[in-house]
Amino acid sequence: MQIFVTGGSGYIGRSTIRALTGHGFGVTALARSEHAARTVSDLGATPVAGTLTDTDVLHEAARVADGVIHLGVDYAEGTADVDRAAAEALQDGVGGGPYVHTGGVWVYGDTDGVVDEDAPLSPPRITAWRLENEKRVLARAATGEHPVVVMPGLVYGRSGGLAQSFFVEPGRSAGAVPCIGDGSNHWALVHVDDIAELYVLALNAPAGSLYAGVGGQNLPLADVARALSHAAGCPGRIDALTLEEAVRRMGPIAEAFALDQQFSGARARRELGWTPTRLDALAELAQG
Repeated sequence: MQIFVTGGSGYIGRSTIRALTGHGFGVTALARSEHAARTVSDLGATPVAGTLTDTDVLHEAARVADGVIHLGVDYAEGTADVDRAAAEALQDGVGGGPYVHTGGVWVYGDTDGVVDEDAPLSPPRITAWRLENEKRVLARAATGEHPVVVMPGLVYGRSGGLAQSFFVEPGRSAGAVPCIGDGSNHWALVHVDDIAELYVLALNAPAGSLYAGVGGQNLPLADVARALSHAAGCPGRIDALTLEEAVRRMGPIAEAFALDQQFSGARARRELGWTPTRLDALAELAQG
């Protein structure tokens, strides 16, 4: 079975290619540069030259594949339009084959305790665009196609991810890791290798399914920040920021980091047999 992947040279994409090849899938992967092509090739995938705006390339690569995992995002101007056109080209190409689309649990906003995929939606600015696109993707299940949406939590592990970029690296420079507010809000975490396994399993999910990709670790930001301070080489040094200060430093993504989110990943466990195995986030985050 041949799977076409977008975003394969990225953080989650690299682990997803490893997971796919480990399960015996053949993989082709979109590569926007020679460096990206080398990265996916080294992981065992065949590179397909192009970008997310090359809808003809996406359509053809999806057409000759048995399934598609769409991980890529273009954060330049027009992100929503690029993602929508790319998703349409990929779905048109793969037809009735499985199409796994990437969302994110941030679209739910603050949660009232531990919730699941049926919770009300209240996205921060940075992810509001996803709602309409995901609605369009899933609507194709009614016409005989096979869309599935996977919504990762805050992904960590392998010395990468947003926590590394926005907390550890600034902490190394400043001598203290930022923490938004008093740190009592929770992050719904998932290890990058565990979410990669969920993407593989989602290829066999029922059409129209929606899964929160969270590992069951809903940890207070204060605890996460302390762990990250060790990775940054400044153990226990925390720089408390107001939300306004955090937005000035980090941009609108700070509003997402400030969300209080606790999620259950029970649906993916129950329906797909997903079993996250990396369950000591604080220890791994502290190692960097």
